[in-house]
Amino acid sequence: MHDFISFDDFLKVDVRVGQIIHAEPYPEARKPAIKLRVDFGSEIGEKKSSAQITQHYTPEGLIGRRVLAVVNFPPRQIGKFMSEVLVLGVPDADGEVVLLKPDLDVPLGGRLY
Repeated sequence: MHDFISFDDFLKVDVRVGQIIHAEPYPEARKPAIKLRVDFGSEIGEKKSSAQITQHYTPEGLIGRRVLAVVNFPPRQIGKFMSEVLVLGVPDADGEVVLLKPDLDVPLGGRLY
C-alpha cells in the first residue's frame, strides 16, 4: 500500500535538468561512487553530488550527460564530500542505479512538473 501525498507536497520537491560537467572517482566512499559537478543553468548554477553509479557509468562517459536531480534538499555530508543535490536514478534488475534523463533536448534548469 502507498502513502498518498497531495499535489502541493509533490510541487515542494524541486527536480531540475542539469548537465554533468565534471566527474571523478570517489574511492573514499563506503560504497563505490563517482563525484559529480552538475550545471543547472544560470538560475541555480553548478552543484556537487556523489552517486553510486559505478556499475553502469565511468567518469569520462558521464561528461555532457543530462540528468534529473532534486535541487532543494539540504546539503548532505558523504564522507569528506558535501553533496548538494540528489541525482535521480532507478534500479535495474540487479539493483544497480540507472540515471534518469530527459529523452529530448531541454534547457538546463528546466523544472519537472
